[in-house]
Amino acid sequence: MNFVAVDLILLVLFVLIASVFLYAKRNNLKKEGALFLYKTSWGIRLINHLGGKYKKSLKFLSYISIGTGYVLMAGIIYLMGNSVYIYFTSEIAKTIKAPPIAPLIPYFPKLFGLQSFFPPFYFVYFLIAIVIVATVHEFSHGIFARRFGVRIKSTGFVFLKYFPALFGAFVEQDDEQMKKSKKFEQMSILSAGVFANVLVAILFYIILFGFFTFTFIPVGVQFDSYAYSSVNADEIASVNDILVNSYQEVISNAKEDTNVILTKDNQSYVASKEMLIAQESIKENIMLYYNSPAVTHKLQRIITEINKVRVTSFGKMQEEFENYSPGDKIIIKTTDGENEFSDEITLGEHPDKKGKPWLGIGFSDNSQGKISRKILSLVPSYKKPFVYYKPKNDFTLFAKDLLWWIFIINVLVALFNMLPLGILDGGRFFYLSILGITKSEKTATRSFKFLTFLILFLIMLLIIKWLFGFF
Repeated sequence: MNFVAVDLILLVLFVLIASVFLYAKRNNLKKEGALFLYKTSWGIRLINHLGGKYKKSLKFLSYISIGTGYVLMAGIIYLMGNSVYIYFTSEIAKTIKAPPIAPLIPYFPKLFGLQSFFPPFYFVYFLIAIVIVATVHEFSHGIFARRFGVRIKSTGFVFLKYFPALFGAFVEQDDEQMKKSKKFEQMSILSAGVFANVLVAILFYIILFGFFTFTFIPVGVQFDSYAYSSVNADEIASVNDILVNSYQEVISNAKEDTNVILTKDNQSYVASKEMLIAQESIKENIMLYYNSPAVTHKLQRIITEINKVRVTSFGKMQEEFENYSPGDKIIIKTTDGENEFSDEITLGEHPDKKGKPWLGIGFSDNSQGKISRKILSLVPSYKKPFVYYKPKNDFTLFAKDLLWWIFIINVLVALFNMLPLGILDGGRFFYLSILGITKSEKTATRSFKFLTFLILFLIMLLIIKWLFGFF
């Protein structure tokens, strides 16, 4: 199925329907700059009903909502600080051309070469996700506002004037009543939107977990690297059988594709010229691939069979390799996701385990390292590690990616909205927090303004660094 063609047809149909709708309702539209606001009364009735009927439950949830707000604020501050650090201490700005701060736009994985990091992002995903994200976010603000006696003036949907496919929901509250409310009540209302997004994200992740389990089949083992080792550049003796005395000579004698490198202790490695140049400034402890069977045969990253035995998990593959010895020839079937390949490979001997067969493939360990990785490792994955899955049909792949995007966009919106920036929920939330601690409006205002300008300055630095990455 050509998802792109179907997606673009649906986009055109949606724009036409939205345009006809806006024209038919033109007398009820309010223009604000480049936006059309369409107000509805049913939204107010629903908010007043829920906010008035479940006051005790909402009061209890307020404590969880505020706590969630603080967690999200700490998370987005850490992520932003980490992003700035990485951008200015690594070459990521040159290797990944996507802007560090960018709107979530359809097709952005393909536009910026990020298909290996993200699944396809179609317009239909964007439209469905935005309806869910914006509606639960805004209506939660309204429900908690009604709970604490803040009047809701209007609700509805907002459309971009010149491209109605970009739209969202809004809930307009009485700002004067909001400012007169107690700090706890204001913080409950401010954090309600992101709290709802977190709950929806959890719900859709559970749905994704169940859907994936029943509609995807494990068909192979996926490795993400070849086995490599740290090598002192001064220990390199030759490249492609040419003796060298310096790392500069290694690079100058290297071919563009594959280069066989020998060290003074006669250990053999393999590297591309690009890989060697990228590590020119390191000198010591450069990373090189072992000259292993997997590298020699340029083995595809998904293994499906070993000598006609299907391998559908990392454990199953390890068990199968236990049946062989170094020097044995095996037939390995692999795939790149579309085409299948078959290679006869002679197994090597493991460099650290004498007598053990060795293919020379590598698997990343995401449980170690950065705090964000450790936190993510606590979330149960809907996939088993290193397993390659195949959907039962095209629709299940389409639906799985949709569920994933609804989940991740809810998470991203929740995080971004708690950034302590003036125009976001997190700005006022941060101000009220400082006011509650210091009891000084002057201190709270100064802290709020300082952090707002600091965040804007960091965003500007990231964009400048990204732009210089093109040169």
